[in-house]
Amino acid sequence: MSSVVLFDTIATDNGFNIGVATLNQPQVLNGFSYEMATLLQQQMTQWEQDQSVVAVILTGAGDKAFCAGGDLHALYKSMLENKEGNAWDNHHAREFFEHEYRLDYHIHTYTKPVICYGDGIVMGGGMGLMIGASHRVVTETTRMAMPEISIGLFPDVGGSWILNRLPGKTGKFLAATGAQIGGLDAMFLGLGDYLIDRANWGTVLTALKKANWSAPQHRQHNDEVIAAVLSSYPAQSVSGAGPVETHYAQINALSRHTDIVQQYQVYAELANHSDEWLVRAAKTMLKGAPLSFVLAMDLLEKTKHASLADVFRLEYNAAVHSAKLGQFQEGIRALLIDKDKNPQWSPTSVAEVTREQIEYFYEDPMPANQPHPLADLV
Repeated sequence: MSSVVLFDTIATDNGFNIGVATLNQPQVLNGFSYEMATLLQQQMTQWEQDQSVVAVILTGAGDKAFCAGGDLHALYKSMLENKEGNAWDNHHAREFFEHEYRLDYHIHTYTKPVICYGDGIVMGGGMGLMIGASHRVVTETTRMAMPEISIGLFPDVGGSWILNRLPGKTGKFLAATGAQIGGLDAMFLGLGDYLIDRANWGTVLTALKKANWSAPQHRQHNDEVIAAVLSSYPAQSVSGAGPVETHYAQINALSRHTDIVQQYQVYAELANHSDEWLVRAAKTMLKGAPLSFVLAMDLLEKTKHASLADVFRLEYNAAVHSAKLGQFQEGIRALLIDKDKNPQWSPTSVAEVTREQIEYFYEDPMPANQPHPLADLV
């Protein structure tokens, strides 16, 4: 049976190696699992310590997705089995989120270049893997989003951190609506660093093999080697402006509200807009969980000046609590289990969400005598 992550190396012409990690679950769009997180963490740690390895490439098997998100089926099963109703008693959820977030943080702080090939669908957990990479490649097929509002969660995996760092108020809008963007907007927003044509990826790998690498301690040189190669193959298949760039001024103007109900209503009115992309964004929000909308907006405000490590710790708390409250479970049920696409959210409106309900997500879920699972992130 094939591993859920395939590991290989590319031997460079001047005697070094490039590690290649391929998410290998194409039948489920490379949905990110606990096993994937564990295997990737082990191998990336080994490659980081190996002085023959000069860089790491993250990619996905198949031609549809780099990674479409987390393994929601396993999380759903763990929520059903947690009869006690205590968030900390869901062992799978707390261990999955710890290992996933720890890996994501490791990518952000990796001491060697990480090239992420974000071809096809890059959503949720896939975004977590990609946003911390030093060299993020997008293509004409890239479909990127943080659509957690649709499943009763919130933009996690460091989403609060990266969304706060996008131009203007675009991060707020993307968190609220789960709107999908392509390679052009990924470049405009700084979520992608290089836009290439999918057809040229094999040529890029050959050029990286032939490049003049230095030993790993010469990180700046190797970063520049990668940048030179990736910059040599600009996309020819797409050009112009994506919908976020096109509507940038409008998105900023609409996203200025601090009153949560008013902000929701302003976004909701886009459902009547003449632009199809804005309509779809508004309708996705309207079908999503009101509690998720409020939590996502509050997290962005709360973490505006927080460190990356503190963001991951806070998101961990919120994720573990989300696996208890029922909205996350209901969202997965409606989308993936019963597939009726008719979730029964509670609260049923943004106006019904209380401050007390939001503050609950920020509480440490572990017993008082235990350190936070991500306490060592600095």
